[in-house]
Amino acid sequence: MKGKQAIKALLGELPLSAEVYMSLRPKGKALRTRFSLEHLRRHLPEVTLQAQSAALQIGNGKKILIFATLHYWVEQAALLGISLAGMGYAPHLAYLPYFDWQKPVDKFDLRRNNLYARDVLAAARSLLASTSLLDYPNSKKLPPSLERDMELVSHYDAQYTLQVETVDTGSDIFRLRLERNRFAAEKLLALVEEMRPDAVIVPNGTIQELGVAYRVARYLGIPVSTYEFSDQRDSIWLAQDDEIMRQDTRSMWSARGETPLTADQRERIEGYYRAKMQGDLFGNFVRQWQSSRRAGSEQARQQLGLDDRPIVLLATNVLGDSLTLGRQVFSQTMAEWIERTVQYLAQRKDAQLIIRVHPGEVLTHGPSMVDVVNVALPGLPENIHLVGPRDKVNTYDLVELADLGLVYTTTTGLEMALAGVPVVAAGDTHYKGKGFTQDPQTYPEYFQLLDKILADPGKFRLNTGQVDAAWRYAYRFFFEYSLPFPWRLVQLWEDVKERPVSYVLGEGLPKYEATFRSLAGEKIEW
Repeated sequence: MKGKQAIKALLGELPLSAEVYMSLRPKGKALRTRFSLEHLRRHLPEVTLQAQSAALQIGNGKKILIFATLHYWVEQAALLGISLAGMGYAPHLAYLPYFDWQKPVDKFDLRRNNLYARDVLAAARSLLASTSLLDYPNSKKLPPSLERDMELVSHYDAQYTLQVETVDTGSDIFRLRLERNRFAAEKLLALVEEMRPDAVIVPNGTIQELGVAYRVARYLGIPVSTYEFSDQRDSIWLAQDDEIMRQDTRSMWSARGETPLTADQRERIEGYYRAKMQGDLFGNFVRQWQSSRRAGSEQARQQLGLDDRPIVLLATNVLGDSLTLGRQVFSQTMAEWIERTVQYLAQRKDAQLIIRVHPGEVLTHGPSMVDVVNVALPGLPENIHLVGPRDKVNTYDLVELADLGLVYTTTTGLEMALAGVPVVAAGDTHYKGKGFTQDPQTYPEYFQLLDKILADPGKFRLNTGQVDAAWRYAYRFFFEYSLPFPWRLVQLWEDVKERPVSYVLGEGLPKYEATFRSLAGEKIEW
């Protein structure tokens, strides 16, 4: 152990060492750690004043517990809580002062972070009560069901952190996550039982202590909203009594699915799709989806050396993405499904397979689906073509060539359906079961389905009604499933400058009120 670390480890065991250290620092001086709430500190006086000035009575004093961990979520959750107070709710922020979810934090740093966070949040106490779980004196032994949940959340954490599907429960990351998750669960179980809030709000709700808070609320039968940020500015995804990253769109589809698109709505979704195919930005979407412009399907055919045999396009997800966690239907893992699929199609010389590895892999550090394919087939046969994440091939040129699409949960499956391509969904994706995908439940059913489709691909092309359903669903998902919300986690304070609390609780209230009400537990009206 290095000298500085050894001293901090020693200080961490001494009572009041962190308190003495903080008392000797100039008041208001930021910590030289990654746990920074300085933006929140600077904005709190004005944010609090604006919320107090609103003095709305929408919430009628309803008690709302918000939970956050990691400094950036704490800042965002505090802003949410103060705004809810301005709407007439009674918010309480519970938090953990971590700055890292995957590495141990020494006791001295953790205690400093805790004192610092307490000092920053004290400036908002007139509107937002707050409790650090490190300070909360009570804890409760977990019942067996929550103990199992902690194992599952820790499993997800290891998958997410390492970007793998198979987890070693003896690994350092799994043991660290299990320890932290259990601690949070024991504290939250006691705190929520004591408070008995009317509703709980948790970002994400699947991984880390955020997933813990969601499961504690569900165990206690308290309404809980989970939210995440979509690909669009000025909006969130929101779920009630569910994990938002599961993107359960059934209620929306039940309410809105049969409603035909207007001419303007059809033009809007077609414009979005054209932009996405070309790799252009569209509207308030914050990212491009393709790094290569379209060159045309015939050029792609020549580039890959494809012939006239039926073409199967398999589009992969990124390993460890939150949208893949716990999404198995009939396979143990996504990688297993890919392995068995490519081995099956290697024997089908009457068909060609294109494996389009997700371009997002260039930003990740986990195993690549390229490696999965190469292990499954050490030498690719002539009818299988692997398009890597860095290859200059536009995915939508491949969609135009495809006679059959195979997907796990990637949105590319929905987009293939827009083009009339029959799609087999192997994972529990949000758009399955909507009338335009094939959704096998077992491996035998899956391979029998592939046999049938490959015997006569044209017979399985989507009909006009199915294509129309896919377009209706795409519009509902991309433009209605995301709900208006003023402040994204990324560039939070730039958003606050553009849409201050005074605007959100004043001129912007007609736009945002329903979302805030839904976060606080009122049913979403689709």
